[in-house]
Amino acid sequence: MAAPMELSCWGGDWGLPSLHPESLTVMAYAKFSGAPLTVNTINNSWRTPKGDVPVLISEDTVISQPAKILNFLRKQKYNADYELSAKQGADTLAYIALLEEKLLPALLHTFWVEAENYCSVTKPWFASRIPFPLSLYLPGKMSREALNRILLTKGGPPLYSLTEVEAQIYRDAKECLNLLSKRLGTSQFFFGNTPTTLDAFVFGFLAPVYKVCFPRVQLQEHLKQLPNLCRFCDDILTCYFRLTVSGHSPSGQDTADANLQKLTQLVNKESNLIEKIRLSLFLCRWMTTFVRVHSTPLES
Repeated sequence: MAAPMELSCWGGDWGLPSLHPESLTVMAYAKFSGAPLTVNTINNSWRTPKGDVPVLISEDTVISQPAKILNFLRKQKYNADYELSAKQGADTLAYIALLEEKLLPALLHTFWVEAENYCSVTKPWFASRIPFPLSLYLPGKMSREALNRILLTKGGPPLYSLTEVEAQIYRDAKECLNLLSKRLGTSQFFFGNTPTTLDAFVFGFLAPVYKVCFPRVQLQEHLKQLPNLCRFCDDILTCYFRLTVSGHSPSGQDTADANLQKLTQLVNKESNLIEKIRLSLFLCRWMTTFVRVHSTPLES
């Protein structure tokens, strides 16, 4: 009997089983290969053994990072690529590298760096799922890590300003989407009628961009101009996750939007409250110091 396998990952919304691209990649591959994973939705990455998500636990084995998790599943005889030729295997590696180099920076920017998206969607969504007081700290930490990752890979010469970096990463991302659309063509999946590792990675990267309702939608607008990639995401959600194209009814969307607006207001109120508490503590310490310095002992 095979050892039970549990996958810890961020939860989902907007008709997605997870908003986290790496988690979506592993979940999709497990569906494609028939791996019997038990999905455990977490509310902060510090609860995982390695402090990262997704994490796969099987008996005493703990594995993080999508590529390593997929390799482990293949060793357990859950292989979605067994029909691929050597050339198709090489193409898979090349396209995954393309996704990580060209599309991932724009995906990180859309979620974590673009101010309007972060303040109105990303921060409230994650903060609502992280227990207080970590909800006041972790989203900001994740935002800073995303910006650092972008600048580390894209911030060198000749791009010296953040504005130049932003323009370049979106040009690269749109070029990547165009290449993926051309490669997919009219096929159901990238190597025919059966999904493989490449389909899992592409779905993991595209689905959050396609489905999440952001106020700034530069990348989403370009993706929606490529109907075969949109159909690709919808088919996987429908066939493998049994979710409708919309993910929920129109009334459900209105409720979700209203709840998100309330969460945004709550997070902002909490942030303001923390600042007021800090200011009050500072003033108390200052007044105590002032009294001690300027007070003199009474003469007998």
